[in-house]
Amino acid sequence: AQEEFLELLELLVSHARTYVPSLAAMEEFHLSLSQCVVLRYHWIEPFVRSLRERLAAFHRFFCVADQVKVYANQNKTRTFIGLEVSAGHFQLLELVSEVDGVLEEFDLPTFYKDPSFHISLAWCVGDLSGRLEGQCLRELQDIVDGFEESAFLLRIQWEQIRCKSGNKYFSFPLR
Repeated sequence: AQEEFLELLELLVSHARTYVPSLAAMEEFHLSLSQCVVLRYHWIEPFVRSLRERLAAFHRFFCVADQVKVYANQNKTRTFIGLEVSAGHFQLLELVSEVDGVLEEFDLPTFYKDPSFHISLAWCVGDLSGRLEGQCLRELQDIVDGFEESAFLLRIQWEQIRCKSGNKYFSFPLR
């Protein structure tokens, strides 16, 4: 993350903490193309190989993540503030389709049917979405919209897809 992005993150988190003091900023940022799944050790190599084959034809592209949104995980044990993708959704759906194909090969759960592609910025324990939605959410969006470098900062070039398995990362460069 660039220094300017971290400045925007600090502004957003410090403001959101006036509504939810326990909010913690994320330290790493990603946009998910699958649910978290458990791979058996002997599946890792063929899984990665299959991903590499399916993703080889994809070209680099840009997306824009500039819409502040509040999320809760499936079992409502965590709440997140994220930046939802407003441009590039179609390309991400194409990538998810290929990743889902690999997951199906291994009889693993596929991604959500109508995904909200986003980058999580901050989180807290419990379902505190009610405190963050409404007025807080509007104020956070105003901060993003008014941030001097936001149009540049929130435009993301996709150059690679990464897969994490345990403590190993596998990279799949886009053409």
